[in-house]
This record gives sequence, structure tokens and C-alpha cells, in this order.
Amino acid sequence: MQSSEVISINIWQIIISICNLLILFILLKKFLYKPVQNMLKQRQDIIDKSIESAKQADKEAQSSKKLYEEKLRGADDEAAEIISEAKNKAQRKSDKIVASAKDKADDIVNRAKADAELEVRKAQSQIKHEITEVSTLLSEKILEREINSDDHKKLIDSFIENLGENDD
Repeated sequence: MQSSEVISINIWQIIISICNLLILFILLKKFLYKPVQNMLKQRQDIIDKSIESAKQADKEAQSSKKLYEEKLRGADDEAAEIISEAKNKAQRKSDKIVASAKDKADDIVNRAKADAELEVRKAQSQIKHEITEVSTLLSEKILEREINSDDHKKLIDSFIENLGENDD
């Protein structure tokens, strides 16, 4: 009969084992499972917050990138406008300088022409005066009469003026 006792089932031992198992389960659930679940939930919340802040930072970075790209395009446009304005200003200044130089050159040419014309007139007047004096001296010697030199000069001057008018 010994063999039947080995196979026998002891209800009290099963109930005690089940009670121990239940107590162990309750203790593990209360002291281990719940704190671990809370810790995992806290970590998940932290991870979710990190992901959300990363998404927010990405959105802000994208909006900042767009803003900087717009500013860069605006700066490029402004730089092109400044360069264009500087070129136009330089062209206008160049045109003014060229016009001023042309005016000065024209003024110098006109003054040179006027000076040359004045010199020609002076030379013609001097030549007329010398011709008059030479003619007077010649005619005095040739004629040696009583015509005074003033009358003689007037005659020669009128003759020379008539010659100059005929040449023109």
C-alpha cells in the first residue's frame, strides 16, 4: 500500500500551493508588475514627449528654413536691384563726364577758332598797316609833292579795304 500513497493527492497541499501561488501572484502584481508598468508608462510618456518636441522642432526648423530661403531670395533680388541701380548710376555719371568733356572740348575748339580768327584779323590789320606805311613812303618818294601823309593813308586804306572786299 505504500505505492498508493505516493500517487495520492493531498487536497490540503494543493490548496496551500494554490494559495501560495495566488499570494505570490498578488504580491508580484502589487509590488513588481504595477511599478514596472508605471515606469514603462512614464518612459513611454517621456518618449512621446520627446517625439512630439522633435516634430515641433522639425516644424519650426522647416518654417525657419522657408523664412530664411525667402529672405535669401529677397536679398538676392535686392542685391540685383542695387547692382542694377549702381550700373545705371555709373552709366549716368559716365554720360555726364563724357558730355562735360565734349562740352569742354567744343569750348576749347571754339576758343581756339576765335583766337585764330582774332590773330588772323590782327595779322591782316598789321599787314594793312604796314602796306599803308610802305605805300605812303613809296608814294611820297615817287610823287614828292604836297599831298600830306594823312590824306595819302586814307586813300591807301580805302584802296586796301576795297581789295579785301573784292577777295571775299
